[in-house]
Amino acid sequence: MFSLPVADPGVPDSRSPIRYLWWVARAQSVPLLIGIGFAILWWLGQALVPAAIGAAVDALSAKDTGGLVRWSSVLLGLGVVQAVAGVLRHRFAVFTWLAAAYRTVQVTARQATRLGATLPKRLSTGEVVSVGNSDIAHIGNAMDILLRGTGAVVAIVTVTVILLTSSLPLGLLVLIGVPLMAAAVGPLLRPLHRRQHLQRDLQGELATRASDIVAGLRVLRGIGGEQVFAARYREESQRVRQAGVRVASIDSMLEGAQILLPGLLIACVTWIGARFALAGEISPGRLLAFYGYAVFLISPLRTLTEAADKITKGHVAAGRVCRILSLTPERTGGDAPMPAGGDLHDEESGLTLPRGRLTALAATTPEDAIAVAERLGGYAPGTVTLDGGPLDELPVDQVRRRILVADNAAKLFTGRLRDELDIVGTASDESVQRALAAACAEDIVEALPDGLDEHVAESGREFSGGQQQRLRLARALVADPEILILIEPTSAVDAHTEARVAERLSPARAGRTTLVCTTSPLVLDHADTVLFLEDGKVRAEGSHRELLATEPGYRSTVTRGEE
Repeated sequence: MFSLPVADPGVPDSRSPIRYLWWVARAQSVPLLIGIGFAILWWLGQALVPAAIGAAVDALSAKDTGGLVRWSSVLLGLGVVQAVAGVLRHRFAVFTWLAAAYRTVQVTARQATRLGATLPKRLSTGEVVSVGNSDIAHIGNAMDILLRGTGAVVAIVTVTVILLTSSLPLGLLVLIGVPLMAAAVGPLLRPLHRRQHLQRDLQGELATRASDIVAGLRVLRGIGGEQVFAARYREESQRVRQAGVRVASIDSMLEGAQILLPGLLIACVTWIGARFALAGEISPGRLLAFYGYAVFLISPLRTLTEAADKITKGHVAAGRVCRILSLTPERTGGDAPMPAGGDLHDEESGLTLPRGRLTALAATTPEDAIAVAERLGGYAPGTVTLDGGPLDELPVDQVRRRILVADNAAKLFTGRLRDELDIVGTASDESVQRALAAACAEDIVEALPDGLDEHVAESGREFSGGQQQRLRLARALVADPEILILIEPTSAVDAHTEARVAERLSPARAGRTTLVCTTSPLVLDHADTVLFLEDGKVRAEGSHRELLATEPGYRSTVTRGEE
């Protein structure tokens, strides 16, 4: 029994779309080959039915009761083979579809995690979303059609051999007609491929536009720009619709060709067979069999054109996946040994984060503090050292485990609340409760009917902004990294709650290195050391009260909200 998704999807071959599709096929070669075997058996069961019917008719004409019973039994056996093989073929076809889709989702999600902050800089949201919306389906279809497509080829070859042995002219007609039909469909595939590429790109741009509008809807309404962006969305939507119509026009021609071309071949085979029967060259049973073969050939021939269409779409989808997989993160890291501890230093700003202390960073411009945090976490280029050694030379996975940057753009995921707070799944109940207490989030959990077992909706939308912020802080504290960098962790809570968080944060992080980027006097007053950042440089260092007394710039920065 096969299970999905697999634990390890493997290393994809992203050098080209064809190589990626071949990698997907090889990765599930066993069920794919089994499914192809059942598909061949299913098609052969159908392909041999006209021969059995023709033999039974000839036996009936000759009043051969034994032959009639024998061929009737063969016909029954072929029906049973078709039924069993058809069910199993469909089961394996569904499995290969799901396996290809799951594997694509796994490798793209893993790549997105690997790229981190690099991904939104290189690709739009719409391009990434379109992979999960439609491209995985097209890649699954490309794998699914391999089963029926391979069986269809075998069935056509079998029928051709039967016709050649029964009547050389009819066999040659089929042998020549099938490649001619494939060649006639070929010119439609290139414009279809090109138009599908264009439609996919426009869909990605439209999805990006939609996500931007949704994310900034409140701002757009505030400045009166809602109608302007709605009009732009309508214009882009119309372009996507027009591109879809152009794709559909080629698709309709392809569908028409699937009916017309096999129909012409059937008409020719039937007409020639009828002439042979009238001339006495073949028996009535043979004529009936030839007609049956001609009608049967519609299905495998249509399957071949369907395969060309789905593989073309799969090729387009695989190209988008390869585009994501070919990206490299801005930070690749090195293999230098990870130091046991030490101070974290940012050369550009002059900030030094002492080990085991709670440090606060107050910046005149919030963007400057965020830039420092991103450099310290290894998400932006810069000269940063840990215990005197360059951060860029350390393994990225170890840096991510040792240094955690938590900002307000982070989201709560859907699932059980306890699992969303303890992402790694190794924290004890006691440590989770301590983190909730430090973040003043106990009341949030207590208000939930199932407490920590409550199911969280997407992005934690059932919680207010302040509740989400406290839960994000609790999640960061549960992770308990060696170095924790918090960006404005109390900006959305009331003053009373902020005072309690500020009081509890230092004990919760005792012995650990913590940097809090904030201008809140309540938080700054509880920090071991406060750094004042102006124009991207550390201008002063001391306690909150010392800086208030000695630094006018610091005083205006942290009190301007009150003034």
